[in-house]
Amino acid sequence: MPILRTPLPSPDDSSTHRRGGDRVSWAIRLGQSIITVVLVVIAAIRAVADGTPVPWALALSLIFAGWYFGGLILAGRTRDPVLAIWWLAGLALIWVGTVAVSAEFVWLAFPLWLLAGFILTLRWAIPFSVIILIVVIAAPLLHAGSTTYANVIGPLVGGVFAFGIARGYLELVRDGRERKRLIASLVTAQEETAQLQDELARTQRESGAGIERVRVSRDIHDTVAQALSSIGILARSAQTTSPDQVGITLGQIDQLARDGLVDARRIVNAMTPAELEGSALGDALRRMLSRLQNETGIRTDLHIDDGLPAVSMGAEVALLRTAQSALANIRAHADATRVVVTLADAGDSIRLDIVDDGAGFDATGWNARSSARSDGSGYGLRAMRSRLRELGGDLDVESAPGDGAALSASLPIAAPREA
Repeated sequence: MPILRTPLPSPDDSSTHRRGGDRVSWAIRLGQSIITVVLVVIAAIRAVADGTPVPWALALSLIFAGWYFGGLILAGRTRDPVLAIWWLAGLALIWVGTVAVSAEFVWLAFPLWLLAGFILTLRWAIPFSVIILIVVIAAPLLHAGSTTYANVIGPLVGGVFAFGIARGYLELVRDGRERKRLIASLVTAQEETAQLQDELARTQRESGAGIERVRVSRDIHDTVAQALSSIGILARSAQTTSPDQVGITLGQIDQLARDGLVDARRIVNAMTPAELEGSALGDALRRMLSRLQNETGIRTDLHIDDGLPAVSMGAEVALLRTAQSALANIRAHADATRVVVTLADAGDSIRLDIVDDGAGFDATGWNARSSARSDGSGYGLRAMRSRLRELGGDLDVESAPGDGAALSASLPIAAPREA
């Protein structure tokens, strides 16, 4: 077990401690040095008064003081634990030599007790201090042949007091180091928190941008792209219709183009869909089916449950976009003669069913497909499902070639969050 307890205290470190705010430690070290100087002077004066020759008393005092303060200065520069131990051992031997010349030099035991508490671990500091106390008590007996209770009780109390001051100082040093370590940990934690916040903000921005891109792509598919597809179908049909029907077809194309332009502007401005502005979802579906019937001749039916509960704007938008995309697919691919749309209250959810009697398609595993078909189609169903799932809903599709198609979109009454 190492003997050294802590680096040797030195007055040279006082400026560093003042700058660090450790004023108590600096005051203790300065006080220790002042006490040592005072005790050296008192011991020398009393030794001369006791009959010790002045040169001897002065020489012993200077040797002790020189070794003491020289060691403090050197320890403040090197911080060598081994050097501190040898320095304390040398100081103790010098002190024993002074006590052998004059018992009055027992006064210098007080700095030794302080240094023992500073430098040595408790295991070694206690025996060292006890040895110093034995020398202090034995000195009057060796020089005068007798002693008093004061010569025993006084050094004992002084030794305990000095040793206690030293150990208390070590606790202050330990607490100061712990505070510095905690402050450094807090600063590091704050820096890491700031970095994490920056990373989180960047991730949120990227996530928000990705969500917005998905939203815009779905809105374009469900509105502008479907309008352009319908315009293309009407334009091709106008090439084979009679001249009397061309005007009607051109009117339909004009209306689709106007509606697509309105939707494009709404998407850019991130506003409510034009179909829902100023009307309920049922009215918007009714207008869409009426337009489909007028433009294609497909017979349409709309059934809405009485007392249908109100849903959020995000849910209405999702159901409306689902209906738009489904009707556009029917117009373009189904070759149907009838479409039935039902808006129903399913208890804890609202359900939109769209059924047609068209050509149908192979719906097996449609929800497992991760990409569009080779002709560029197939995006609509996946976009519908993604939009609905964002609001806690889902999409079911049933179809077979030659057997029509049935699409069912559901959303909870209280959607977890808006798209």
